[in-house]
Amino acid sequence: MSIMDVTTEAPAHVTSASGSVELRSLTKRYGDAAAVDDISLTVQAGEFLSLLGPSGCGKTTTLRLIGGFEFPDDGSIQISGKNVENLPPHKRPVNTVFQAYALFPHMKVADNVAYGLRLSGVPKAEVADRVSRALDMVRMTAFASRKPAQLSGGQQQRIALARALVNRPAVLLLDEPMSALDRKLREEMQVELKLLQRELGTTFIFVTHDQEEALSMSDRVAVMKDGRIEQIGTASSVYDSPESSFVAGFIGRQNSFAGAISSFDSAGVRVQTAGLSLYSSRPTKGGVPASSGAEVTAAIRPESVVVSSSQSGAPGPASDGPVNSVTGTLLGVSELGHSLQLVVHTPSDDQILARLPRAANPPTELGSPVTCSWSADAVRIFTS
Repeated sequence: MSIMDVTTEAPAHVTSASGSVELRSLTKRYGDAAAVDDISLTVQAGEFLSLLGPSGCGKTTTLRLIGGFEFPDDGSIQISGKNVENLPPHKRPVNTVFQAYALFPHMKVADNVAYGLRLSGVPKAEVADRVSRALDMVRMTAFASRKPAQLSGGQQQRIALARALVNRPAVLLLDEPMSALDRKLREEMQVELKLLQRELGTTFIFVTHDQEEALSMSDRVAVMKDGRIEQIGTASSVYDSPESSFVAGFIGRQNSFAGAISSFDSAGVRVQTAGLSLYSSRPTKGGVPASSGAEVTAAIRPESVVVSSSQSGAPGPASDGPVNSVTGTLLGVSELGHSLQLVVHTPSDDQILARLPRAANPPTELGSPVTCSWSADAVRIFTS
């Protein structure tokens, strides 16, 4: 889809400083290539929205257009109802935290945070008060006299946030600010950043290629591909109800099988692949082609697959409708903390990925015969 325009009720934590953002038919080209291709989007005041997608999808260019670091070839940008697409960055009510924190190495932490205020001619007493509040906000008051080289990566990130927030922007733009942190610290900072956003009520627009990061932090997620918004919605709606094969594959893992529709009935459709016959009671938004032989892709999340020993007669997934099942050989088992990831090889040379809680006690003996089953409701159908 070329244009997505989704609005929601404003979050309950909105403050007077929060700003809404509205993009209309926004386009940015570099030569013949459209980095951002005719997108429309409304971000409510006080919302935490993530732009999510692979490298080169246009998410950072979109952020730079909002921030004023790039200018659009077509379309408009409104912040709190005012057109800003022709204004330079310093005249827009936004601040940006970049992937590289860009702290001044020769300045102390407090001076880094105060830099923009002093440049704007804010009175000395007010500068001191606002810097103190900003450092307290990110729990860095004790480090005010240190220089950036004396700080860890996470601490430098907090200072970059304080420097951006001290100017009281209506909108804060964040361009993959946690990509350089190790996994444990990144997860800790995700929690802190979301709590800070809730406390302040400032509108956050966050760019990331990390699906878990976007899903865990955002009020809504906009999934981008080739300069366009493929889908936008809450984390649960994007994950549970993907509207395209790309979104289903990019947001989490999926088992994907190319095939063709072989039959319809009142409850759903049946897809025949090279080696599997799959029944779905849950086609995607927009439906599926109403003709047998239409080429489609069937997708099943690994956590929807139940694996049992072929000899055990263990029950499949709880379901009021039809259940899909296939036999195979257990090819691999991976430990994932509280869960296990199983790979099953089928006689048709397909591989099925399953993720089950350890408490489910699935079979783990490699080479053993197993049965994979999943409900018809777990099968998504996408047009090829």
